[in-house]
Amino acid sequence: MRDLVMERASLTAKRDFDLLPRNAEIAVQPARRSDLGALADMANRLVPGVRITEPDLERYYTFDPSSILTFSRKSKLLGAVAFLYLNSRGHDALILDDISLTHPEIGLLAGSSEEVSAIYVWAIAGMGKAMAGLGNVSTHLSRQRLAPADLYAQPSSADGRNLMIAIGFEPVPSYQHELWRYQRPWNRVPLNVPTAQPARSFADARH
Repeated sequence: MRDLVMERASLTAKRDFDLLPRNAEIAVQPARRSDLGALADMANRLVPGVRITEPDLERYYTFDPSSILTFSRKSKLLGAVAFLYLNSRGHDALILDDISLTHPEIGLLAGSSEEVSAIYVWAIAGMGKAMAGLGNVSTHLSRQRLAPADLYAQPSSADGRNLMIAIGFEPVPSYQHELWRYQRPWNRVPLNVPTAQPARSFADARH
C-alpha cells in the first residue's frame, strides 16, 4: 500500500497539514476490527496496484490499532488512512530503501514504549467528502507520542502528488524512490538562523 491517493482532489490551494481546520461533519477515529474487511476491499478498489487482504491489515492493526484511521459521515464509511509509525531503525530503513513498504517488518515499527521517529503514510483512500477530514487527522497526529515525528509518503499518481503539494509535503533526498516529507512546523529551522553543517549521509540527515 504505497500510494497516496484520493478519489477526487478536494484540496487545491497549498495549506499546512498541521494547520488544516477540523471538519465537524467527518468523523475520524481509529478503525474497528470489524472495519478491516471493508477497508481492504476499498483499498484494492481505489488505490492502483494495491493488493491487500484483511489478514494483512489485521496484523498491523493488532500491533497498533491507532495506525489505521477511518473517515465516516453520518455513520457511512467513506475511507481510511493507514500509517506506519516507524522507530529509529525503521526511519533509517525508509531513507536507505531498506524496508518493504508492502509488508514492512514489525521490528521496524515503534512499540508503545518506543519513540516514534517518523510517520509513513502507508495509504489513504476515500470517497466523496472523506478528504475534508484531513484536519481531523492532523489533530490525531498532534498527540504527544506522534507530534515530534515528520511525515513521509510516496506519490505514485497525479492525485497523490497534488494532494501532498497542497498540504505541504516536499521531495526529500533519499535512496528511496521519490520520497516526500512533511516537516512539522515545530521541527523547522527559522529562515534567519544559520544552518551551516558538515555534509552527512541520508541516514544522518533525518536528525
